[in-house]
Amino acid sequence: MARRALTILKQLRAPCQSDSSHPLLRLGTARTVTYMPRPGDGAPPATGDGAPRAVTLIPGEGIGPLVTGAVEQVMKAMNAPVYFERYEVHGDMKSVPAEVLESIRKNKVCLKGGIRTPVGGGVSSLNVQLRKELDLFASLVNCFNLPGLPTRHENVDIVVIRENTEGEYAGLEHEVVPGVVESLKCCVPLRNVSWLCVAVIPMLGGRAINIEMHLQHLNNLLLLDTKVITKFCSERIAKYAFEYAYLNNRKKVTAVHKANIMKLADGLFLESCREVASKYPSIEYNEIIVDNCCMQLVSKPEQFDVMVTPNLYGNLVANTAAGIAGGTGVMPGGNVGADHAVFEQGASAGNVGKEKMVEQKTANPIALLLSSAMMLKHLQFPSFADRLETAVKHVISEGRYRTKDLGGDSTTQEVVDAIIAKLD
Repeated sequence: MARRALTILKQLRAPCQSDSSHPLLRLGTARTVTYMPRPGDGAPPATGDGAPRAVTLIPGEGIGPLVTGAVEQVMKAMNAPVYFERYEVHGDMKSVPAEVLESIRKNKVCLKGGIRTPVGGGVSSLNVQLRKELDLFASLVNCFNLPGLPTRHENVDIVVIRENTEGEYAGLEHEVVPGVVESLKCCVPLRNVSWLCVAVIPMLGGRAINIEMHLQHLNNLLLLDTKVITKFCSERIAKYAFEYAYLNNRKKVTAVHKANIMKLADGLFLESCREVASKYPSIEYNEIIVDNCCMQLVSKPEQFDVMVTPNLYGNLVANTAAGIAGGTGVMPGGNVGADHAVFEQGASAGNVGKEKMVEQKTANPIALLLSSAMMLKHLQFPSFADRLETAVKHVISEGRYRTKDLGGDSTTQEVVDAIIAKLD
């Protein structure tokens, strides 16, 4: 028990060390965050000699190789100045291979297909591992109407910016450790009794931390599931959201929360958003409770512009917004940090393991193609990105080649061929 407690305390204290090389600590002294204008054009710069840029490619599983293969074909047809270093990663691996992480750290940029995450069983998600290892603190999903694609709502153009490294996704599941928690909710099914116990830790290692913990009785073991919210990470994602809005001429930032119930954890998140918002007077700021947010999204999505959220809420909000704007098959996304960026389908398709779609080769490549356009902007190749976006929009607008999820019957390859034919 003592050793486990020490490990957890070290995890929580780690970002507070005095090592100035830590990417989190450089935030206050230099602008190292990759702000993705529209969404793209960020920091790492292209090579000055005009040489092609290396990009780490993780095809993934299920439909992943099919849609990443579509991207490779289009990049080759455009003569885009990038080349791919391919690595295989599968959801049944215990961890992301060291050579994959090394490649991304070297190249700074990665394009990734879907990777299965086992449900339950205590197996860690490789997607979450990747974000934490590379400190990809911001997830950005752009949900917008595509011309020619009929949807229930029009004028939808929402950018969901989600904190990517903590919250429920912090992965701190452990035995009870006295003195670490701020709120502890214990449920003992045998007696059908529940109670709330509060232990206050105002500061830990010089940093304000809020942790929501849920205790569960399972097979005669007491297990603890934590939600970690820190002021540092909350301020960092809020600053990213407002800076994104400022750079992209966006008018409003909405913070999504559940502070009426999670008063400490989500309260800290809101406090951080308010502090950052005060420094951007030209941008409207408002707040919305997450359950009301979902209702408003499906009834009046056009009211939202940029949305900033903690980790779990952002996952739900992004997928809801994607469904409203045309489906997960057309929504691009990226995960960015101070030094690295990983581009992938913006919202969860839930089709990584659909063998029938793989066999028939009918997966929709649009989302990953638009994500690769984001990647090209990020690499400072805007003309190639514009060519790709324009070709995709032409194909969608014409409506002749669409996969089943968009109301058509085309194969992945037929959509790819149509896009290549539209390249200027």
